[in-house]
Amino acid sequence: MRTDHSVGVVMLHLEWCTKYRYKMFGKIKYKNLIGACVRKSASINNIKILELDVQPEHIHCVVGVSFSMSVSKTLQILKGGSSKLFFEFHKKARLRYPRGHLWSRGKFASSVGFVQLDVVRDYVKNQKEHHMKTALRTK
Repeated sequence: MRTDHSVGVVMLHLEWCTKYRYKMFGKIKYKNLIGACVRKSASINNIKILELDVQPEHIHCVVGVSFSMSVSKTLQILKGGSSKLFFEFHKKARLRYPRGHLWSRGKFASSVGFVQLDVVRDYVKNQKEHHMKTALRTK
């Protein structure tokens, strides 16, 4: 990414959960909707989504941002923007979240180097299998 006086990219692995860990994205249409909302929020704000995985109650993504954008600003844009769009397109979600807070306050962020990029992208891609194995171990 390029600005007037700098060239470079910061790659981040981000994760955040729905408020109260409600499984809002269990149905494929809601999973696709929130994925599109996250991508739209990213696109509007010059955030490049490298990998995105939507689980029923949380999201993993790998993004590239200009190093003039902080990690907290990146998360604010993705969480806030996607929430706003999700409620616009899925009016009934307000029944579960009457105050309009789709996401919990918590979040995870980690920087990713070029050497680690493929490993982290594979990790995000394989979240479905990861969560299935975890569920089987807890039974």
